[in-house]
Amino acid sequence: MHARPLSLGHKEVSIKKKVLVVDDEPAIRRLVREILSKGYAVLEAQNGEEAVNMAHSQKPDVILMDMMMPRMDGLTACYAIKMDPLTRGIPVVMLTAVGYELNKKLSKDVMGADGYITKPFSSQELLSTVGQLLSSRGQTSDDAGTEAPNNI
Repeated sequence: MHARPLSLGHKEVSIKKKVLVVDDEPAIRRLVREILSKGYAVLEAQNGEEAVNMAHSQKPDVILMDMMMPRMDGLTACYAIKMDPLTRGIPVVMLTAVGYELNKKLSKDVMGADGYITKPFSSQELLSTVGQLLSSRGQTSDDAGTEAPNNI
């Protein structure tokens, strides 16, 4: 479904796409993990600082990021990810309770976010957004950091 086959001699092994869920609320991370874990490998971070570090070390295929978090907020983390040549091609979706149009515009036009989902969200909306980002990019894990950001 969202996996690419890896050929190991005569056997093929399916590798799930990695989704990094960044939220300071453990309940939100758990909910998102439950929704996505059947089709994706779900990684978790509890603040923007961890997200930036994990973007470098894990090279996720998509990042779902809360906006308001301690240590480093989601907008700052998104900007840091999008400004770094090693991680700028990773799609970042803001996943937040803040639904103001100004925040959506700031997230996408200034900070480089590829999407914006307002809490509460449906599982279908989450799955659809992640699936669309992966299919529209046609990316594999190997080229996660090689594309320019859409909005910067």
